[in-house]
Order: sequence, then structure tokens, then C-alpha cells
Amino acid sequence: MSQESPRFRAVLENFAPYQPGRRVAAPDGRSHKLSSNESPFGPLPSVAQVIAQAALDVNRYPDNGATALTDAIAQRFRVPPEHIAVGCGSVGVTQQLLEAVGEPDAEVLYAWRSFEAYPTLAGLSSAVAVTVPLRDETHDLPAMADAITRRTRLIFVCNPNNPTGTVVHADELEEFLDRVPADTLVVLDEAYAEYVRDPQVPGGMAVYRDRPNVAVLRTFSKAYGLAGLRVGFMVAHPPVAAAVRKTMLPFAVNAIAQAAAIASLAAEPELLERVDAVVKERSRVRDELLAQGWSVPPTEANFVWLRLGEDTQDFAAVSARAGVAVRPFGAEGARISIGDHDANDEFLAVARAYPRRH
Repeated sequence: MSQESPRFRAVLENFAPYQPGRRVAAPDGRSHKLSSNESPFGPLPSVAQVIAQAALDVNRYPDNGATALTDAIAQRFRVPPEHIAVGCGSVGVTQQLLEAVGEPDAEVLYAWRSFEAYPTLAGLSSAVAVTVPLRDETHDLPAMADAITRRTRLIFVCNPNNPTGTVVHADELEEFLDRVPADTLVVLDEAYAEYVRDPQVPGGMAVYRDRPNVAVLRTFSKAYGLAGLRVGFMVAHPPVAAAVRKTMLPFAVNAIAQAAAIASLAAEPELLERVDAVVKERSRVRDELLAQGWSVPPTEANFVWLRLGEDTQDFAAVSARAGVAVRPFGAEGARISIGDHDANDEFLAVARAYPRRH
């Protein structure tokens, strides 16, 4: 029998697959998952009813074009349906985007640290990832503009940035976009847009209208509380949207997800009350951390960021022993999602007791 292995792509030799936030439990069984930026709330009763009804038809394939969902998104955001592409969460749409632009000579540019799926998906698309370090925990847009070359196909601007929660303002973004070549696509990743309260943060839906090379990513996973159903979308001008629709895996957005997303848009006022509650808790958590002596950058997302350096993994381990799962990033820092009041209190107790060396 031959000992040779089947052949695979060379990129997989040094490939680090995406690692989702994990669950932990204290010895007494307490468990708070603050590692994945999920909503602490379950689906609204009206949405749960729609999910239950849609489950009765799962023997049928979903609408591959997500026509009803596309129409609902178009109506909600006042954009033409042909400007919309959907996918399996915003990360699914991100993969579709990279498959549309990625090839060996292409460059994909983004800040670092930012959303951890960018390098994974860029590598799989055969594109070359070009990263620009954060400045003051947020995007250094002038440096990113300086890094653009003739090979740059796509630029991600994660606003608010994951995992730091920081934002770029309208004037900064406009200056940056004015420096981007017309044939380079800029993707405004707005997965946390509903949590933004800073009036200087631009809304991508307004920015893209006059800029054919700007696209906007949104998701139903965070504020809408549908992380387990995986549905996201992009809004862009027709050539961009058409390219992304071409690279969608058939039936990527399942029938239950489509129905739940439509119902969530219909229930948006009630859902956004829940977002307000998370924002209120976000302020309480950050204020308490500052009072404890931590350095916490202003955040417009549903999480806070602690730059812990070499203490990062230890802090995550101490949190885990207390039943609190946080998201550590190497020797850089930890991202802590905003949960319900009790979960946040448990985390704050860990932070208060942790012996800091900095």
C-alpha cells in the first residue's frame, strides 16, 4: 500500500483555522459565555413563532435568491434590491467577496488587529494579506492609504473594530476614501452598527451611495440575536453585488434563517430596545473597569477590550475558573462581550481581583 498522502493546497500547511469563542464552567457549575459577542437575549416570541413555523418545511430547499428577505432588507434600508447580496452570516459574505477578488497577484488590505476571519479567508482566496498596525487601538487610515498598491483589490475597514470596539469618524473615512483608487473595493464591515451611539461615526448605507467602490457588510447575528441561524448581507452597487451573488454557495442561507431575519426586521423597534439595554450595560462595565484602574478604550460595539500583553492567557484562565469565558488574543489582550447583568458582574469581580503588573 502506498504511503503517499493525497495532495492539498500549499496554503493549508501553515493554515490556522478560525477558532470560535469557547464555553467554560466554574467548579460549582456557573457559566457565562462572554467570548463570542452574542446577544444575551433569546429570540422575541414573535420571531420564535416564525422559526417554529418555518421548521415545518425544512424538507424543501430554501429560496436560493432569498427574494423575500432581499425585499425586506431593501425596504428597511431604502436601497434597490439589486444592490443586495446575502450570505451565511456576514463572514459568509466576506468569503464570497474574497472569492470574487482573490487570486495570486491580488492584495487584500486591513488593519491588525481586526476581525480574525480576515487572514483566514484571504489566505484561502489565494490573495496576499497586507496588514497595517492599529494606532491607539483603531484604524490608522493614513497609513492604510499609504499601503495601497496597484495590486490592492479589496480593503476592509471594520467599524466598530473587532476586537477593540473603536471607531473611525466620518471626516477620517472621507479623507481615506478620497485616496483609494476607483478600482479598489472598500468594504465597511459594520457588524456592530446597531450599538453605535457616537454621532461622528458614519453610516455605511449613506457613504456607499455616492461611491461605487464602497460596500457595506451587516449581520443578523449580533443585535438581531440570530447568531445560531447564520444570515448576513452586503449592500453595494450592482456590479459588486452581482459578483458576490455569483460566489454564494447554493442555498447558503437556509429557510429558517430567511424567515427569522424577515420577522426580526418587522420586530426591529422591540429588538432595538434590547440593544439599548446592552449599550447601557456596556457603559456600566466600562465605567467600573476604569474605576478599578484598567485602561479601556472607548467602545461602540457590544464588547470591551483589555490590552493585557503577556498576562492575556493567564487572565483568560483565571476568568475561566470563575465560570466566565472571555476571548484572548495571543499575548495582546482579551475581548469581553457584554452579557446580562449577572454575567457582567461576575466578570467585573474577576477583573477587580486580578493582580495587575502594568
